[in-house]
Amino acid sequence: MTVRVLIVDDETVARRRIRRLLAGEPDVTVVGECADGASAVRAITRDRPDVAFLDVQMPELDGFDVVQAISPKDLPAVVFVTAFDRYALRAFDVHAIDYLLKPFTRERFQTALSRARDRLDRRGRDHNIAALLEHLRAKRRYPDRVAVRAADHFIVVDWRDVDWIEAADNYVKLHLGAKQLLVRDTLTSIERQLNPDRFARIHRSAIVQLDRIAELHPAGHGDAEVILRGGTRLTLSRTCRERVQRFFLSAAPPPD
Repeated sequence: MTVRVLIVDDETVARRRIRRLLAGEPDVTVVGECADGASAVRAITRDRPDVAFLDVQMPELDGFDVVQAISPKDLPAVVFVTAFDRYALRAFDVHAIDYLLKPFTRERFQTALSRARDRLDRRGRDHNIAALLEHLRAKRRYPDRVAVRAADHFIVVDWRDVDWIEAADNYVKLHLGAKQLLVRDTLTSIERQLNPDRFARIHRSAIVQLDRIAELHPAGHGDAEVILRGGTRLTLSRTCRERVQRFFLSAAPPPD
């Protein structure tokens, strides 16, 4: 049996390494490589690979978005590949075959490939994932907490305690009252993890917890000023204004 593999990663070096690791496998054919999630969706639908080595963090569509965008009948067996261990539980929630944490060894890669072969031999396709994806599409779950690295330990933060989130170069800064914590991630990636009923992007560099907003003041050029309960003043850009205003309109009591 020939195992048809798709490699998806936004880093050229990472794709090249997986291809090298697969080169010595006589039963494996690499049917393509993709550098972003949108291309991965098209390639999976078109080429029907048996296995996808799928990066989690990618521009526009991340690995989980790719999984949920594919029709269950077209979805290959998935091995997630990422430099971040915080996605592990979510990966297994969607019945991924394996979860490779960068940097991984040749031996660890071989284990993942062996698991993929076993899955294909045993089931042909992973039928369990189809039912699970339907459930995810019906009701998406959002994490309640996030683990933030601090020196030699992790601090577990409840998202309900976060007032707002700020982009800070290669990090994001979580504001919890007077306390600030740095997370190595992008604002776009963090936004995907947050419940949109509670959080909203108000600017390209800021996300707020909506119930922390105390006042809204018009500003120039269609922008507005947001004042949080603690007095913090932030800019609400005109491109984000509709989403925030809709929240307050829906939360307002009906007229008498």
